[in-house]
Amino acid sequence: MSPRRLFRIVAVTEACTWALLLFGMFLKYVTETTDAVVSVGGMIHGVAFIAYVLTTIVVAIDARWTLGRTVIGILASIPPFFTVWFDLAMEKKGALADTWRLAAGPGEGALDKPVSWLVRKPLQGLAAGVVAVAVLTGVALVVGPPVG
Repeated sequence: MSPRRLFRIVAVTEACTWALLLFGMFLKYVTETTDAVVSVGGMIHGVAFIAYVLTTIVVAIDARWTLGRTVIGILASIPPFFTVWFDLAMEKKGALADTWRLAAGPGEGALDKPVSWLVRKPLQGLAAGVVAVAVLTGVALVVGPPVG
């Protein structure tokens, strides 16, 4: 899977989970019917959020994005639906490649080696990504919500 396709899938997924969470908040706070959708939608969105941030970091390292572009990409996960905007903006600028630069082997950067391993071994990379998302989700659940 190309960096462009992976990033698009994860960015759109994150935006869709935002929609689910906002729908749940509407049900909970406007119609006062249920908060079940917020609980489920919140968990799904949290997982998608973490997956988006990790994907952004991997794609940024492979594509040699500047720190500023990478930070904007990560911050795009905070407002609803901005991940799609960022994805489209990066595609328009040609910042999302059709192939992985590090698939041929590690580059010179300190983070190139682990990212190269992830893209050269896609099944193990996927497993590592799933484990990373699960661990970070677990940490987030233990720490609790940002607002008491």
